[in-house]
Amino acid sequence: MPPSATTPMPNTQPLDGLPMPRRVVAAASVIAAIVLVVLDGAIANIALPPIADTLGVAPADSVWIITGYQLALVIALLPMAALGESLGYRRVFAGGVLLFTAASAGCALAPTLPWLVAARFVQGLGGAAVMALGVALLRFVYPQRLLGAAIGWNAVAIALSSAAGPTIGAAILAVAPWPFLFAVNIPIGALVLAMGLALPSVEGLRRRIDPLSVALNAGFFAALVMGAEILPSQPGQGGALLLVALLCLIGLVRRESGREAPLVPLDLLRVRSFRMSVVASVLCFAGQMASAVALPFYLQHGLGRDAFTAGLFLVPWPLATAVAAPVSGRLADRMATGWLCALGGLLLAAGLTLAAVWPLESDLTPLLAFMAISGFGFGLFQTPNNRNMLMTAPKARSGAAGGMQGTARLVGQTAGAVIMTLLFALVAGSMAAPRIGLAVAAALALAGGLVSLLHVPARRDRLVTTADATARGQ
Repeated sequence: MPPSATTPMPNTQPLDGLPMPRRVVAAASVIAAIVLVVLDGAIANIALPPIADTLGVAPADSVWIITGYQLALVIALLPMAALGESLGYRRVFAGGVLLFTAASAGCALAPTLPWLVAARFVQGLGGAAVMALGVALLRFVYPQRLLGAAIGWNAVAIALSSAAGPTIGAAILAVAPWPFLFAVNIPIGALVLAMGLALPSVEGLRRRIDPLSVALNAGFFAALVMGAEILPSQPGQGGALLLVALLCLIGLVRRESGREAPLVPLDLLRVRSFRMSVVASVLCFAGQMASAVALPFYLQHGLGRDAFTAGLFLVPWPLATAVAAPVSGRLADRMATGWLCALGGLLLAAGLTLAAVWPLESDLTPLLAFMAISGFGFGLFQTPNNRNMLMTAPKARSGAAGGMQGTARLVGQTAGAVIMTLLFALVAGSMAAPRIGLAVAAALALAGGLVSLLHVPARRDRLVTTADATARGQ
């Protein structure tokens, strides 16, 4: 009989976090690894033109450098989370960092586009282990009273690295050829591995992972992402892929529904507080991505600004997110997360609504305030929502909770991108599409905030989880 999902995970470290200064080194290794994965997704975008020129491929083909990486991330998040619960969080996390670093060397040495795309896919597999298990490890690194703040600082690092990615990539390309974008990961990855020795040695439960379930999971996400991307331009093929995704999902749920610790965390999704956090995350990240696509088009095509000016007016968003995330993290340790998430969703919706309806043709200055409001709301939402997902799960299922966090984010971002693609196709030849997109993004953010209010009456879920943890000595 496989171990129960609620079986306590053996832990050779103190029950409530690591002692100082080991805690700082362990947390730094987790955050540095996550930043490395996020940066690598952001800096490659700006390198596509020189890579296409060097390798002699069409610009459209070079997009696979981005798609391959993102596809591997979304496919592998849940299997890597399950592998971490089976073999141990630190072991699989370190393996992910090692795989990511080795694949970075493969990217730097790539002589052809297929080689580079394959190396990027392997990078994504390693990155999935980092993203799925990094937040779960923080639960063992920090005492529970500081976990919200820790998740907040992690959100700050992600927001800043995502915003700074294109600038860092441009700076590297100004002094070196594109392979150095990937080569710089090698020494950083080695340093992260060394610091990772300070992470807690949380033993795995030696659960068996079903290969067919892993294949169905991969089929679902691959067909979903690729079908959604081509649906506006190729409705027939896109619809067929989405049907394949639905069939794979049905097969996956039926196969895993009888298991005590399923690959898709159905056990956690039965808890209303966790389920509502996942839904709210998908909605808010869909709004965030839709606005991220709409705003550059609105500024450059609709308002006639150049790319550099447009970029400057978007900077307040990540900066405000970086300010709000640690604040909301500390508040989440002291008050109900549902109210914080609802306020964050409301602010995000307000900022995007103002950006959509305000007459900016003659003066863009108000947009700085709108972006700051949006970014602050996004930061206020994200940290407590992630904390709620993590803390609702028993400690033995922290890996599954972390994997579901990443999955919800990527599904939401994919949905936001598809929404904007559909709007551009439906409102072809009109500059109304970006402003409509901002309004849709605001509605999604508001919906995410309203769904978060369902955390508030879910007190029984939290009490059950706490009682279970206490009974198991966790």
